[in-house]
Amino acid sequence: MTIGVDIGGTKVAAALVTASGEISHKTRVPMVTSGDAATGFSAVKAAVNEIFETVPEARAAVTGIGLCSPGPLDPRSGVVLNPPNVPCWRAFPLVEEIEKAFHIAARVDNDANAAGLAEAIWGAGAGYGNVFFATLGTGIGTGIVFGGEIYHGRTGGAAEGGHMTIDYKGPRCGCGKHGCIEALCSGPNIARRAQERLAGKDGKRVESRMLALAGSRELVRAEHVGQAFREGDALAKDLLTETALLLTVWLGNIVDIIEPDVMVFGGGVSELMSPFFDGIRANLPRWSVNPRASEIPLLPARYGNDAGIVGAAALCRPS
Repeated sequence: MTIGVDIGGTKVAAALVTASGEISHKTRVPMVTSGDAATGFSAVKAAVNEIFETVPEARAAVTGIGLCSPGPLDPRSGVVLNPPNVPCWRAFPLVEEIEKAFHIAARVDNDANAAGLAEAIWGAGAGYGNVFFATLGTGIGTGIVFGGEIYHGRTGGAAEGGHMTIDYKGPRCGCGKHGCIEALCSGPNIARRAQERLAGKDGKRVESRMLALAGSRELVRAEHVGQAFREGDALAKDLLTETALLLTVWLGNIVDIIEPDVMVFGGGVSELMSPFFDGIRANLPRWSVNPRASEIPLLPARYGNDAGIVGAAALCRPS
């Protein structure tokens, strides 16, 4: 068994994970990021200790502790560099501190890489050699797994596919670049585009079911777009059709660069866009030089909200 620990800006979730990717004894504790590094680390220790207290026999059975942390980080040295969502950690040696506290081997990686590894070995990508994983949600994170191993690049910063520019004149992304796919197709940016369309030309109000669902244009969120689409709203359908096109352009570039055996998608926006996936796959050859791009399966992820925990555990799986 391994322990998977998913560290976020507000919580730390942990669980035991078996060698076949099954989860048991989940726990969750608050994450404190406003204090010093030690205070933040105490939340991680508390989550792991709670597992051992609940399952005392796990102390002898656990062979590794995997950690999924916001980046940027260095997966090779185990140092968390300067994550915006965890400001208490700056050049924090997370792996070293975990190994010192529990005397168990540990590894750390970012959430998308770890989740991609879990999907590649135990989830929707199992059985495929080369897997491209994307989580489409508040942001867009990606991971690339070749032959059961995460592709990190030269310094550990590879596979930031959410920050691939597809429109250099597009909106500014949180990363500082313009026209990243995240700046166009993440949940908040689908909402932003909806709000802009609802304002209409010359400030003229546009009628849509989204307004009734949200209460006002400023409160429209991606989930309102999805619900309006399911209720037959024309503007919502137009917005999601445009989103599907943007994702198709992006994925065409992914195919041209790595030509994966399968593409796996998790996150709330992937569920929202699932009715469009067949069309995205069929249209990929229009946006890729590879005429066989449409042969690549587009599959929903297996692990959902548990992807971080299972992905973290996968980092320490026996080779």
